[in-house]
Amino acid sequence: MMNPAKILFFDVDGTLFDSTKTIPQSAKDALAQARANGYELAIATGRGPFMIAPLLEELAIDTYVTFNGQYVVYKGEVVYTNQVDKSTLDGIVTFGASRGEHAVFLDENQMVASVAGEPKLEEALATLKFPYPLVDPVYYKNNDVYQTLVFIEQAQETLYEAKFPTVQFVRWHPYSCDILPANGSKAVGIEKLLVRLGCTMEDAVAFGDGLNDIEMLSAVGTSVAMGNGHAEAKAVATHIAPHVDEGGLATIMKELNLI
Repeated sequence: MMNPAKILFFDVDGTLFDSTKTIPQSAKDALAQARANGYELAIATGRGPFMIAPLLEELAIDTYVTFNGQYVVYKGEVVYTNQVDKSTLDGIVTFGASRGEHAVFLDENQMVASVAGEPKLEEALATLKFPYPLVDPVYYKNNDVYQTLVFIEQAQETLYEAKFPTVQFVRWHPYSCDILPANGSKAVGIEKLLVRLGCTMEDAVAFGDGLNDIEMLSAVGTSVAMGNGHAEAKAVATHIAPHVDEGGLATIMKELNLI
């Protein structure tokens, strides 16, 4: 018997991508079978659209929630955007620069660094398989920026949180946090998309592993945290899958009667 859900949302890193940043063949087969069974497939990621373009093409997916809910597309059409207001962002960037802490700005097409030659920035982006970006310290002032990364370590995070209470700092790397609007999350982006589809959160299944998946996993009707996932993500999920490197995605999709 098929699961009554209508649309499946997949995080990328640690969920679709295994530890080698590739999609296991078992996961590709599972997604193809789910589509054949009538489910809509969508991506829900902290990455930007340009960062997942090869993945979207490989999986033939044109619906996605990117930048942790800040840039949402349904079948190629932008249906929702959100961003930190420029004055707040300017305050964060200026404060960081005064402390020797730097930022990367992202729109739907590219990423731009506030400073050249910063080793921590290079190291963190390398984990996403991305080279050092172009440099323009005032890019955020003249362009729509849907995500900003600030390069601070855990010890500095509380300082930023206290100084800038109207935004969220969501850690994705030991050296870096995403800056999100206070009301921003993958869950919000998913909800905007589902409204467009005439669906409710109960109609959705979400798969994730990270701290930025917690709201999404809490909000949808059925939620899966990967075995390799963060303890806090597992705590709110309705199901736990095996490790992504052990074919966990395909295994749990069978268990949920999606395939």
